[in-house]
Amino acid sequence: MRHSRPHIAIVGAGPGDPELITVKALRAIQRADVILYDALVNQELLNYAQPGAILKFVGKRAGLHSYRQEEINLLMVQHAYKYGKVVRLKGGDPFVFGRGHEELQYAKAFDIPVEVIPGISSAIAVPASQHIPLTNRGMAESFWVLTATSKSDKLAGDIHLAAQSSATVVLLMGIRKLKQIAAIYQSLEKDATPVMIIQNGTLPDEKVVVGRIENIVEKAEEKQIGTPGIIVIGENVSLHPEYVNQVVNVARTWK
Repeated sequence: MRHSRPHIAIVGAGPGDPELITVKALRAIQRADVILYDALVNQELLNYAQPGAILKFVGKRAGLHSYRQEEINLLMVQHAYKYGKVVRLKGGDPFVFGRGHEELQYAKAFDIPVEVIPGISSAIAVPASQHIPLTNRGMAESFWVLTATSKSDKLAGDIHLAAQSSATVVLLMGIRKLKQIAAIYQSLEKDATPVMIIQNGTLPDEKVVVGRIENIVEKAEEKQIGTPGIIVIGENVSLHPEYVNQVVNVARTWK
């Protein structure tokens, strides 16, 4: 028996820290009859679900595809008709490389009311948590946010364009393509450009590595950086305390 009228909320859960979810998103979770959640969602958020709510893991993470996108779309609609209020809970912001608009269009085709609740994107929140601004007067007047991986699992072509700019570049889904990314910058003679990689940003098991294009692959391997993570490239990274310490240590070595 359906609990209420069909309704779907496509909700951003934020970058990982459960306290970085919005109040509106939390209220949607508390009202939901069904929550379909992704791998990057902090499962502590599920504790706010009402008793009896159906909690269903649907995957959607590199190397861990529990359901195809088409199957998730269908599950949203089926559960909305059967149970009522469905929350499609997605990591970060659902409209930043989250395929949220595809889900919105699918649900609307069935005349189901759909609400979109934006989330805090890791592309912005994770660098900020490291005290790194994406824009800064005199250093970077703009920033790019890109996926490093195209639909065909190849390196995204826009990286070649972004690397030519003076903007801060934030790359999602790029850890496994770090060598290729570094090679693009090296081909432009940008070996000394500062780079930061953050794995599991805003979470207790967060890992951070800071370096330059010329040594970032080696440093990431030394620290055993894996997924999920983001890459930040640009002069603003030089503001990170660890980068400053590296520069000071090199200067001392030269003396």
